Amino acid sequence: MYDSSFLIRLVQARMPFGKYKDQFVTDLPIHYLEWFKREGFPEGILGQYLSTMYEVKINGIEKILTPLKKKYR
Repeated sequence: MYDSSFLIRLVQARMPFGKYKDQFVTDLPIHYLEWFKREGFPEGILGQYLSTMYEVKINGIEKILTPLKKKYR
């Protein structure tokens, strides 16, 4: 079932580790998301956020998140 709060939590999520620690997941560079795609996304909600952002960025639809970023950050 679709969780309507997923995108709200996505725009609030930050990377918990690595080179981009504490940066918003929605602001990660595409090359970092591509690396995860090749190597494997982490388990759990972080992996869901990262794979979602990968799909959003490769499809060029980042603008759909702009209103959510403004309202929920």
